[in-house]
Amino acid sequence: MTDTFDFDALRAEEFGRLDAAGIAYLDYTAAGLHGASQARDHADRLARGVFGNPHSEHQASRDSATAQAAARAATLAYFDADPAVYDVIFTANATAALKLVAESYPFALRRGLALTADNHNSVNGVGEYARRAGAPVAVLPLDPELRLDRGGERLRAAVLAHGPGLFAFPQQSNFSGVRHDLVLVDIAQALGCEVMIDAASAGPYGGLSLRRHPAEFVACSFYKLFGLPTGVGALIAKRSALARLRRPWFAGGAVDFVSIAHGRHALKAGREGFEDGTPNFLALTAVDGGFAFLERIPQAALRARIQALTAYVLERMTATRHAGGAPLTRLYGPRDLEARGGTVAFNLLRPDGGVIPYGEVERRARDHGVAIRGGCFCNPGAAEAAFGLDRPEAARCLDQLDGRFSVEAFRTCLDGLGEGAAVGALRLSVGAPTTFGDLDRALALIETYVEG
Repeated sequence: MTDTFDFDALRAEEFGRLDAAGIAYLDYTAAGLHGASQARDHADRLARGVFGNPHSEHQASRDSATAQAAARAATLAYFDADPAVYDVIFTANATAALKLVAESYPFALRRGLALTADNHNSVNGVGEYARRAGAPVAVLPLDPELRLDRGGERLRAAVLAHGPGLFAFPQQSNFSGVRHDLVLVDIAQALGCEVMIDAASAGPYGGLSLRRHPAEFVACSFYKLFGLPTGVGALIAKRSALARLRRPWFAGGAVDFVSIAHGRHALKAGREGFEDGTPNFLALTAVDGGFAFLERIPQAALRARIQALTAYVLERMTATRHAGGAPLTRLYGPRDLEARGGTVAFNLLRPDGGVIPYGEVERRARDHGVAIRGGCFCNPGAAEAAFGLDRPEAARCLDQLDGRFSVEAFRTCLDGLGEGAAVGALRLSVGAPTTFGDLDRALALIETYVEG
């Protein structure tokens, strides 16, 4: 299927700067890359156009409003969302989109939050709003492959115990690459819950259709999809769900009126009551062009390409061993391609099984022009499940640190207990511009740690 699209030509025409700079970029879960034509088209549009604050009525303002309308339409089309049912609220990023829901959701004693253990911290933080309202928070655990452990069954149990509320999960884990079954949307809604999907890490091959799986809220960041622009995201929300939210504050542009003398205000109806202040109107002129760039790559070909690249990484890492036969890598998450994306989390091991600190590997990779990520990737739940840090011993170490946390101190404490656990991993992730040559460079660097 990868023969249906020429990815080598795409690399040469749109991403040749990677080869010119000598960079094997393998951090697409953190940020997508823009094509050269996207940058040229956006620069040309800005050079020729006059765009003003969209809150005015002059022509420059109207041109900005027209560009935003095009961006909204392209966003709804990408997520296959019915414009009569859904609207798009522009935000700074996916985190800001999630916070809009968190601060406005009517959490209560019998209307709490359920979330999967592998959420990004941008979703985990929603729990603080729930707890502040006295609402229960239920976390659905992961199995050894970092997939949900009987997710539907555990969600039913949580709703039975605490009542329905908001259910939040990532379309794809930014730690393990696990892609959760979107049937969770249907299960949650049948139980009376509203659903919020974090689509930020799913990338441009997510394939989320809101006609088939009509979640109430979806958060995304455009740079994760097509690189340019940064600093702009969106909340795609059902109009009916927005009407049930209660905003705790207001700002310019979101109100019909404010009376300081009489202590009154009225929010605008619908999405306009959620878009605070002046939007990033120059960046938003690049959004419809970004989606047009994605449309050049057939989705089926892109999915096949991502799978082929991921399979190559998994096979090579699994096969690489020290001279005595001990494995070099420890993989976290699925070992196969079933319901997983192009994100691979791993650690390198010494022949005795000890973990080589991820920071050391990350620095060596940087010095050799290989762009990978190290740490827990703002996903502590998946990291704890992967590293076994959900044990009571880890909690005692955290208590001993008494708020003065550092990776080194935490690792030392665990070593003192005889645990020897990893406290961070490495993450390699692929995208449409990735070549097998990029992967060979990364794997060759990893193999420099083979001993014997």
